[in-house]
Amino acid sequence: MPATGKPKGKTPGRLLKRADFLAVRGGEKRRGRLFLVEVLDRGDDLAPRVGYTVTKKVGNAVVRNRVRRRLREAVRVHAADDMAPGNDYVIVGREDVLAIPFGQLKAELSRRLRATR
Repeated sequence: MPATGKPKGKTPGRLLKRADFLAVRGGEKRRGRLFLVEVLDRGDDLAPRVGYTVTKKVGNAVVRNRVRRRLREAVRVHAADDMAPGNDYVIVGREDVLAIPFGQLKAELSRRLRATR
């Protein structure tokens, strides 16, 4: 990462529509203790897109937003390069995301996106 704090690679696009989130649910699921990553191959070579979901089971709005912000930042600074072109990703965050150091979160997210165990 350059000294500016911004990632070197392209930032992934965003999933915004409910229909896109529901479509990704039909793809591959990569489960982990901290989050679930759902991946759908769109079949094109366009930039990857990512969406974030945190359910109400995790906590109130403040807690859910903190989880979402940590996940977004981990993707922005570290894991965006691990996303394959032509894929859509939905990251379903869990409350444990708040309890671990940020370095571990980045490593785990990167590993899940590359689909290694």
